[in-house]
Amino acid sequence: MHMITPGTLIRTITRMIMAMRTITAIITTTITIMTMMEVTGITTTAIPMLMTTNRAGPPAVPVAMTESETAALYRLMTWLSPSFPVGGFSYSSGIEWAVEAGDINDAASLRDWLAAMLTEGSGFCDGVFLAHAHRAVTDDDDRALRDVAELAAAFVPSRERQLETTAQGRAFIEIARAAWDCDGLAYAVSHCNGAIVYPVAVGIVSAAHTIPLSPTMFAFLHALVSNWISAGSRLIPLGQTDSQRVLAALEPVVAATAGRAIAASLDDLGAATFRADTASMRHETQYTRLFRS
Repeated sequence: MHMITPGTLIRTITRMIMAMRTITAIITTTITIMTMMEVTGITTTAIPMLMTTNRAGPPAVPVAMTESETAALYRLMTWLSPSFPVGGFSYSSGIEWAVEAGDINDAASLRDWLAAMLTEGSGFCDGVFLAHAHRAVTDDDDRALRDVAELAAAFVPSRERQLETTAQGRAFIEIARAAWDCDGLAYAVSHCNGAIVYPVAVGIVSAAHTIPLSPTMFAFLHALVSNWISAGSRLIPLGQTDSQRVLAALEPVVAATAGRAIAASLDDLGAATFRADTASMRHETQYTRLFRS
């Protein structure tokens, strides 16, 4: 008769306990999966875990953009690209004088200057004007559109900034009507008395093309900051990598400013960037200039 030693008995019992634990874990996992499927309404039959293989499942099918979404993205990328001929490369918004005065002399000081212009200066104000122009066209509110166009034109603090924003606004409208005309665009433009500044022009055209306000706002502020950085890179001068670092650092500032501008009323308009306003005024008499503002 074969005798079972205590050591053999202990090892056999240990293996049985481990096997039972494994079976219990499998049963618990299966019950959990079936419960989750019942709660979520999924009726697919659960396959026991022991029968699964290591093969990867079929790749997830990407969700395609709708036709209107692709059109909106294409047009925003075109209209707010540096290659769109509104002449943005010839304006610095006073940055040229700020560099000569020593306010801006490296990537860090450029970043701080632009962050202030975005949050407390012309960046935020232009965003508010764009949002209200966009809503006025969307709502077919001719009077509101006329009022916001007049207010935006009167809000510019210096002659050179007035030239900058009205020239770009006029060019944007003219090119949009020549190459990207659509129903309602000419009608909306006709209800703006006098000059149409750049942010109002972008708001009008994007709304006429039924492009939503939020992506329009982000694209506009990104283009605005990119143009400022381009001017700074030529004036300081700044390398391409440092320019991209500045743009990357300003990403959350652009996002926050866009959100504020979309939610703001016209009563929230206001700027506190006095040094930037002074820079745009003093640029007129600057001895040597590369830019028109």
